Amino acid sequence: MSAIRQTFNDPSSTTMPLLDRAKQLAASLLSERSQASGALVARQLREMLGALDDNDRRCFQRYLATEFHPHGPALRAAAQRYLAEGTAEAAAALARAAEPPRQELLRRINMAPGGISALIAIRSEIASYMRTDPELKLLDADLKHLFASWFNRGFIELRRIDWQTPAAVLEKLIAYEAVHEIKGWDDLRRRLAPDRRCFGFFHPALPGEPLIFVEVALVEGLATAVQPLLSQDDGEAIAQQRAARADTAIFYSISNCQDGLRGVAFGNFLIKQVVEELQSEFPQLKRFSTLSTVPGFRQWLANRLANASDPDAALLSQLESDSWWNDPAQSEKLRVPLLRLCASYLTRKPSIRIDPVARFHLGNGARLERINWLGNTALRAIQESFGIMVNYLYDHNTIETNHEAFVRDGTIVRSPDVDALLHITD
Repeated sequence: MSAIRQTFNDPSSTTMPLLDRAKQLAASLLSERSQASGALVARQLREMLGALDDNDRRCFQRYLATEFHPHGPALRAAAQRYLAEGTAEAAAALARAAEPPRQELLRRINMAPGGISALIAIRSEIASYMRTDPELKLLDADLKHLFASWFNRGFIELRRIDWQTPAAVLEKLIAYEAVHEIKGWDDLRRRLAPDRRCFGFFHPALPGEPLIFVEVALVEGLATAVQPLLSQDDGEAIAQQRAARADTAIFYSISNCQDGLRGVAFGNFLIKQVVEELQSEFPQLKRFSTLSTVPGFRQWLANRLANASDPDAALLSQLESDSWWNDPAQSEKLRVPLLRLCASYLTRKPSIRIDPVARFHLGNGARLERINWLGNTALRAIQESFGIMVNYLYDHNTIETNHEAFVRDGTIVRSPDVDALLHITD
């Protein structure tokens, strides 16, 4: 009797705890050689996982992490062979022996309809308790390794998202927007107007689920504040005229949608391909820039100013004042020192932990172009960065050299304006 029939046709299996049945299915799936029956077991295992409660699901995840290690004697023999021979064939044999059977099990789970969604959900869930259960890091690493292959650029598709896109996808934009909250359908309609563009990456196995999306404003000149970009719609005709006059594309929001795919690179490909799409549609565009948040600045500055000997320590009491950004006189006193300090924060060597948004854009070859005072006065932006926003400029002629300089020795390419901020005196 096959493993499938034993599990599902044996009356005793109906009294077996769900967790034990899931483990039995996983073992059967890994040993099953028939592609057709393997797909059946994969589907049944996926359905079983959906029926587990939170505790049993966590136990099953630990089972995946701890019970499917490489075969020790085979790995040892392959390692000894490679040390003795040093040949390409011996290296390939060592790589095969070192791969944990868990990876093959995950590949087979992926055969089931909805299998990839289940695996993404597993990785999303274990992120919250890997620190207290470090053995789960093995499962996390295997999932990340497989996702890097399954979601590489050759398998994902760029799509423009507009008002004709199915409502189910548009609803997900509202839910997944991570930078500037979309406040309902009217707000979303404005972001999809003729002088705006939205693009997302999609995968064939997740047709209605964006992996990442970017929102773009077509404007004249370098936008330095986000509120005008998020303003209410003033008519399609006017928006079309703005698009026709635009000379600059501003990437003002990039949102990753699948937490289980963290660490899988999408954003760099997305920006570069969107630039190509926009250049094709709007040949008059001369400049491509972000208008980005600085999420780590406030925490960094608070830690620095907590040292009473710091020459800027006196700023701390002023920054704790309620609504200082709404008081022109008070905010003007803070403008110069905060811009200087933000420039210092953003130009530190990457060997020191730098701002994650800065690392992303600088690593993609952008130039640190401009630091903007009170570019976003929403409360969240004040709490993160005192409302400061940054333009990272993507210049086609220098992207590759900027990227290489950043990766090679941490060089942060910046404009003369940013250099000037580093040397101003208050």
